[in-house]
Amino acid sequence: MKQVAGIGILSCFALAFLSGVPLVAQDQQAPPTVPGQTSNLDDSLEAGEAGGEEPARKLVKWNEYDLKYFTLRIGGGFLYEYDAYAQDDESKKQFVMHPDDKVRDMRILLKGRLKFFKKRKVSYSLGVMYDAQNEEWVARQSGLMIEMPEIWGHLWIGRTKEGFSLNKVMVGYGLWTMERFTMSDATIPILADGIKWFGHVKDPNFIWNLGIYKDWLSQNQAFSTYDHQVVGRFAWLPKLNEDTVLHIGMGARYGVPKDHMLRDRSRPESNVAPYFVDTGKFEAKDTRMLGPEIYYRPGSLLIGSEYFLQKVNAPASGDPFFHGGDVSVSWLATGETRSYNTQGGYFNQVSPRRPALTGGPGAWEIVGRFSYIDLDSAALKGGKFWRVTPMVNWYLSDNVRLEMVYGFGSLNRFERQGGTHFFQTRLQLQL
Repeated sequence: MKQVAGIGILSCFALAFLSGVPLVAQDQQAPPTVPGQTSNLDDSLEAGEAGGEEPARKLVKWNEYDLKYFTLRIGGGFLYEYDAYAQDDESKKQFVMHPDDKVRDMRILLKGRLKFFKKRKVSYSLGVMYDAQNEEWVARQSGLMIEMPEIWGHLWIGRTKEGFSLNKVMVGYGLWTMERFTMSDATIPILADGIKWFGHVKDPNFIWNLGIYKDWLSQNQAFSTYDHQVVGRFAWLPKLNEDTVLHIGMGARYGVPKDHMLRDRSRPESNVAPYFVDTGKFEAKDTRMLGPEIYYRPGSLLIGSEYFLQKVNAPASGDPFFHGGDVSVSWLATGETRSYNTQGGYFNQVSPRRPALTGGPGAWEIVGRFSYIDLDSAALKGGKFWRVTPMVNWYLSDNVRLEMVYGFGSLNRFERQGGTHFFQTRLQLQL
């Protein structure tokens, strides 16, 4: 686990720096998260993946420790899924697919607070995940989150999400859909190593994060497709209260591909399927991206859209321009509301008001999404794909979720237009 060790060394440097920094801020306590008192706005920001906060209700207590110098919470997750397909004749000539099931994800997470910083909140996160795709254990989000009121926010040091796109920032366990949209997976690495600054001012309500990343710890990891990148995301909240959130944002990204070779590709929002769209590897000096995003959450309804625009500096391939995005709608039929994190600019996962495991209905979420990706540009013919996805999420408790998904997608590639029906289900357990 060389990557974990490297991130730990980086975190130690941060601790050494903090030892000489004046401690002037007071602790910030997160809003109450017990049933009946849950706020629809969350102003906490701690080390750990966005939207993957600890459950509002404690399933067990043996996994939490309050020690002399630090606190410790042991968490984990498990995903098991099954996918089946019905293809028309043209689709079968593009790809032949068969039903399949797999353990998608297993992860162990350690997080807590370092107590020897009395006046400045410093939290840590250490995570490892079994990557079923590559059959290996890899370091997940690991590092330190340091409260920095002098610069209106927090500083993260270590391995994390880049910060481009609200949807990409959130942990997969907390999304309203089973998979991120195709353009997101094609263009943005899931993790990066570096430093990220979270900022927030209340008047006006403005949120940002800025990050600088380098692959010196992650060169051999499958997700590491860039040598270095600079990423920023900014959001304005013209409407922000317990009942209503209006989030208007923009992401910007500059990256230099590893070995100056780029390959944009994505599966059709089904993890066991082949890559439907794929540019193949081509020479690229750098990439520039913009990602407008808008989300509106009036109570139990959530409507959102993101669109990615990627310009590639690749003279030999004609400097291609790729684009794609999605529109999604989520409605919690049992009356819950997804809380919004006002420090990080993302939505938390759902906590049912009356869990099924204690006699209630749990939380039922009805979701619809349309997604699109276009990787045909200049000399490259990576394909065009769109998909419509209605689905239902049943949150039996904070720790158990069942997803039931149908989708229809159309792929334009290999000089053919093929249609595929998707039938998917997933069991999600988390601690």
